[in-house]
This record gives sequence, C-alpha cells and structure tokens, in this order.
Amino acid sequence: MNNSVGNTARLIGAGLRALLVLTVICGVLYPLAVTGIAQALFNGKANGSEIKDQSGQVVGSSLIGQTYNLPKNDPNDADEAAKPDLKWFQPRPSNGLGSNSVNTRYALILSGATNRSADNGAVGGQCTKDAEEGTLCAQVVAAKEAVITDNSTPSHTVDPEDVPADAVTSSGSGLDPHISPEYAKLQVHRVAEQNKLDVKQVEKLVASHTTGRTLGFMGEPRVNVLELNTALKALTTS
Repeated sequence: MNNSVGNTARLIGAGLRALLVLTVICGVLYPLAVTGIAQALFNGKANGSEIKDQSGQVVGSSLIGQTYNLPKNDPNDADEAAKPDLKWFQPRPSNGLGSNSVNTRYALILSGATNRSADNGAVGGQCTKDAEEGTLCAQVVAAKEAVITDNSTPSHTVDPEDVPADAVTSSGSGLDPHISPEYAKLQVHRVAEQNKLDVKQVEKLVASHTTGRTLGFMGEPRVNVLELNTALKALTTS
C-alpha cells in the first residue's frame, strides 16, 4: 500500500515538474525568443506593417485596404450610399473596407467576397445595362459608369475601354490594399484637378509608388493606395 502511494506521489511530482518546465519553455522563453527575433529582424512587419504620415502619426497598415469617402449627411442612415472623396486615389470597390480620410476615421468593418459567379446577371453572356438589379453584372456596370464619370475632367475624358477590371470588381477578401498601375493612372487627371496639382506631378507620384512583380516574376505590378494617398497628402500640404 505504501509503495503504491509513494509511486503515485512520484508520478504526480514528475508531472508537475514537467508541467512547470514546459510552461516556462513554451509559454515564456519561446514566445520571448520569437518576439525578440521578429522585432530585431522584421520590426516593421512584426508591428503590423504600419504606415506613418510626414508627422510620424500612424495612418494604417500597408496590408489592409481603406476607403476614402465623404462624410455622410446622416451618419446614422445605413441606407445612405457613401460618396467617394475625389481628392484621393480610390481603392477597389468593396463593402468590406473601413473608412479613412488619411486618417481620421479608420474603422475596419467586415471582410469577405460576393461569392457570385462571373456571369451572375449576364445577358447573352455579357454584362449589360439590362442585368438584373443586385447581380454582379449590375454592380460591375454601375461601377464602370461611376469610374468613367468620376474620373473624366474638362480636359480629359476616360475611355470606357481603359477601365481595368480591378476598378469595378472587389478582391476576394474585400480588403486588398493595392490597385493596378492602370487604375492609378486612370485617376491621375481627376486627382490633379481636385488638388490643383500639375498632371506630371501626380504621374510621377504614381510611378514612384508602383511596385513591380515580386522577384521579377511573381504576382502583378501594383500600387498601394494608402501609401500613395499618404504621399499625396504630404505633397499637397508641403
């Protein structure tokens, strides 16, 4: 009987010692080591890939898209459609983005895709104005009309053929922080006019914030909208 109690006590003691050692190793030492290495070697990424403006204030993350809309007439009216603030470069359309004005109202909402097929609402295999309301084709057609209207200026008319796919469709997550260089260039004339800047200045700004393919062959060239608008704000206030 005494041997049985002694063996049980030794087993319990060994288990408690193992628990203590593993808790210290896995719960304290390992997290501290990983955190230290991340902070030392990948400080920016470890802290959320923050983007700061010229004053040093954090305005968001380079990994998360944001919208640039005018304030609503009635903030409590959920049915009132948000209108884009045309002073800024606009991101891909999405209902999942937070609001931002570089950056006074950053508030992330939801992430997700439409889950609609590419031909949802298509008429005769094409997205036309006859598409049923609420379908993906109807959204694409409306978005294309808005892009053409918003970005046409007295000195520059947007050609419908120049509207890229990412200007009228959301990403899978709805939070894509990038747009294509083609969509950024399409917005140049409008942004220049709204901010009373020379078109060449804005074109140069877009070119300097265009990132090529990763390692030269992976992915597509892209422009981070938050980084671009942060640079635009610095340019307009300098």
